[in-house]
Amino acid sequence: MSLTLPPVDPSVDHEIQAIVAGASTAETCNTDLAAGPWTFDARPGYGPGSSMGDVIPVGAPRQGELPASYREASPEELDARIIAAKTILGDRVVILGHFYQREEVIRHADYVGDSFQLANAALEHPDAEAIVFCGVHFMAETADLLSRPEQSVILPNLAAGCSMADMADIDQVEECWEQLAEIYGDMDAPDADGLVPVIPVTYMNSSAAIKGFVGRHGGIVCTSSNAQTVLEWAFARGRRVLFFPDQHLGRNTAKAMGVPLEHMPMWNPRKPLGGATEAEIEDARVILWHGFCSVHRRFTVDQIDTARAAHPGVRVIVHPECPMAVVDAADESGSTDYIRRAIEAASEPTTFAIGTEVNLVQRLAAANPQHTIFCLDPVVCPCSTMYRIHPGYLAWVLEGLVAGEVRNRITVPQDVADPARVALERMLAAKPPAAPAAAWENAS
Repeated sequence: MSLTLPPVDPSVDHEIQAIVAGASTAETCNTDLAAGPWTFDARPGYGPGSSMGDVIPVGAPRQGELPASYREASPEELDARIIAAKTILGDRVVILGHFYQREEVIRHADYVGDSFQLANAALEHPDAEAIVFCGVHFMAETADLLSRPEQSVILPNLAAGCSMADMADIDQVEECWEQLAEIYGDMDAPDADGLVPVIPVTYMNSSAAIKGFVGRHGGIVCTSSNAQTVLEWAFARGRRVLFFPDQHLGRNTAKAMGVPLEHMPMWNPRKPLGGATEAEIEDARVILWHGFCSVHRRFTVDQIDTARAAHPGVRVIVHPECPMAVVDAADESGSTDYIRRAIEAASEPTTFAIGTEVNLVQRLAAANPQHTIFCLDPVVCPCSTMYRIHPGYLAWVLEGLVAGEVRNRITVPQDVADPARVALERMLAAKPPAAPAAAWENAS
C-alpha cells in the first residue's frame, strides 16, 4: 500500500507570512522576517533572525536603496519581470541559487547546489557575460576567483553576508599566525619527517582574504563534503592543522578521524594565545577557531530526543556544522548535498528529521512526498543573510543587465585572488574517495 501525504508548500516565506497573520500556530524566531529585506538595508547587522551574538564587522558591505518599483511590486509582477529579463538575456547570464535560498528565488535559478557546486557550475558557462550568485558574499567572491576576468559576478543584495565567515577576520588570523610562530619557530621549516609545524585549513565559508592567507602559507580550502580528505592532505604535510572559521566542522571531522578532543584546543582571537596554554598549543593536532554557524548552532540533542519520541524509527541526519553532541546523537551527518542524496536514495517511505537550514528542508519535503521530512528545530528560522536575497533584488540586477548596467559586481583584488586560487586548486587536486554529485539543474 502506497503512502499518500498532503502536498508540502516549500515556501518558507509563505509559512512566515501565515504565522505573522495568525493563520498558523507555528512559531518563527523573528516576525520581522515577514517584511521585505530592504527594510533593513540601511541598518548595520545581519538582518532579522540572526543571533544576538553575531556582531557584524565595521565596514561590512551595505546595500543601497532598492527602487520603489521593485519594493512595491507583487510577487506575480516580480516573477514576470525576472522571466522577461532572463528571456532577453538568454545565455549571456547564468543564475546560481544556493540550497538555502528562499523558494521564490530558487525557482528562477539555472543551477541549485552548495557553494562549491555552484562555483563549479559557473565554470561550465565560460561564455556567459554575467554570473548572478543568489547566495552570500563569500560565495560570490569564490565564483569571481574561478570565473574568467571578463565575466561579471553579481550579488543581488550586498547585505547578504555570512556571520561565520566574518568570525575569522584577516587581521586576527595574521595575529594568530604570529603567536603560533613564537611557539613553533620557523613556520616554513620542515622537521626530520618533512613536516612543517602547522598547515592552515579554511572552510569554503570564509572570505577571499582568508583563502588568500591560506594559499600564501601552504594551506588549503575545504568543504563540508571533503573536510576529511583535506585534513588527511594537511596531516601529510604538517604536524598540526589550524582550522577556521567553523569550530564544529573541524572538531566533528577530526574526531571521526581519531584525533582526541584534548588535542584540539580552541583559539579565541579575543584572548591571549587564543585562551589556551602554551603546552596545549604545543600538543595540539588541530587548533580550532572560535567560529560557528548560527543556523546550525540552533539544533540540540533535546530536539533529536523529541523527534525520536514522536516518530519511532525516525532517521536523523544533521549537518557537520552542528555541535558535536548533536552530531553524535544523530544517525548520520553530512553536507547539504549528502542530505539531499540520502533522502533521494531511500527506497521505502521514511520519516526524516533534518538538522540544517529550513529552506532546504522544506524543499526536500515538497520534492519527496513519499517521505515524511521535517526540520529538527520547530521554530521557523531561515538563514538571516541568505534571506536578504529577494525576488525584488534579482529583478533589479537582471533588468540592470538588460539596460547594459552591471549592478553589485563582486571583484576580488588581484593580490588576494592569486594566492586564494592556489588554495582552491589544492582542494580541487585533493580528491575524496567519491566525488560529490553535480549540482541540481533546474528544468524550469
